Amino acid sequence: MILKTQLKDIDVAKIFFTDINGRIMSLSFNPQRIESILENGIGFDGSSIAGYARVENSDRLLFPDPSSFKKIPFSDGTVGFFTGKIYNAPEIRSPADPRAVLEKVLNEAEADHGYRFTIGPEHEFFLLSKESREAPVHSDAAGYFQSAPHDKGEPVRRRIVDTLKRCGIEFEKTHHEVTSSQHEINLEPAAPLWAADRTVLVNHVIHTIASEMGFYASFMPKPFDHFNRNAFHVHLSMQDRQGKNLFYEKGAPFDLSPLARRFIGGILEYAREASIVMASTNNSYKAYVIEREAPVVRGWGYANRSSMVRIPRCEAPQSTRIELRNPDPAGNVYLQLAVLIAMGIRGIKEKRDCGKPDTGSTYKKAYQQRVYNRRFLPRSLFEALMEAERSRFLKEVLGERVFENYLAVKIREWELHRTGVTPLEHRMYLNV
Repeated sequence: MILKTQLKDIDVAKIFFTDINGRIMSLSFNPQRIESILENGIGFDGSSIAGYARVENSDRLLFPDPSSFKKIPFSDGTVGFFTGKIYNAPEIRSPADPRAVLEKVLNEAEADHGYRFTIGPEHEFFLLSKESREAPVHSDAAGYFQSAPHDKGEPVRRRIVDTLKRCGIEFEKTHHEVTSSQHEINLEPAAPLWAADRTVLVNHVIHTIASEMGFYASFMPKPFDHFNRNAFHVHLSMQDRQGKNLFYEKGAPFDLSPLARRFIGGILEYAREASIVMASTNNSYKAYVIEREAPVVRGWGYANRSSMVRIPRCEAPQSTRIELRNPDPAGNVYLQLAVLIAMGIRGIKEKRDCGKPDTGSTYKKAYQQRVYNRRFLPRSLFEALMEAERSRFLKEVLGERVFENYLAVKIREWELHRTGVTPLEHRMYLNV
């Protein structure tokens, strides 16, 4: 078997997967047992992984996907990377597996409509001087596109993209982002399932290389007040089975086809219901601040970075695409991509035109300030939970098991924040 030959020169073989929150999990296995593991899987306790199983029925099987195999060269040895698939029993896929949700959406899109997709996520992260959950420390004071010596993370980024290149993953560009200590790496566009698997691999590489070079990498959405957040902007185009870009129509406004307009319309319609997936933590909503490059209003615009859905300027028809700007990297990438594609397809089915584009900065519009305003994206985890809880769309896309498990996990997270006393409250109320 070819995999057994490929595994001869690795130091450790690992199967990677995510819990329902999107946190990376992994299991190391003996590469000499690869044939048996491919056939029978490896048992594990699903109740110990967020969102997978209850303790009274917790036995699960983890199978490596051989098509995802990559060799990752680190300084202390080469890792054989596999993405994992979760099963309740042999040949019975777990409905709680986030990867299965994305697979289902993609399979239905192609089988029912002949739609295929290309995804290009932007990977943003912070390189901090030390690991501290109490007070993160900046590693530099550089800004957008600044270079060394101000940009202390440039050697780290070079090492990251070199490591990725050596395992067959090419990058398009890399640079220092707007906020101090913040960095971005963009990779070549890919099919959605590989783009999601690759995100797991990339995040693992970033964490590992940063640690090896004396930094601490963080994908926390907003670790610093008064600074921009970490985003997870997702570029998406849609093709038919012959590879024709279905978002392009020559001579149409902005060269966008009717299908593209309806796809965007679906995203706008279901954005509030899907917000709990795109911005999945309490901290995520602290990033929705005017003039901090996070969208606050449901809308779309041409080359407009204040819009939730942006249409980038494209010179070639095959490059015509949309960019969704509200997700962040703390979420589960499989669920984020599944929900994004499902929103767009639902918009096509329901013939939801996207309406007029945003003009000028959406941050400077004279919107009435109210606690509840459907024109805006949710501005708190609680508001996002309320929208999700009554969403038939989200339940249909995620499936009943993932939907219920996901909301249960997020409600517990909200309760921790709702009942936890913070230093800010001490400063504001202790002298009352």
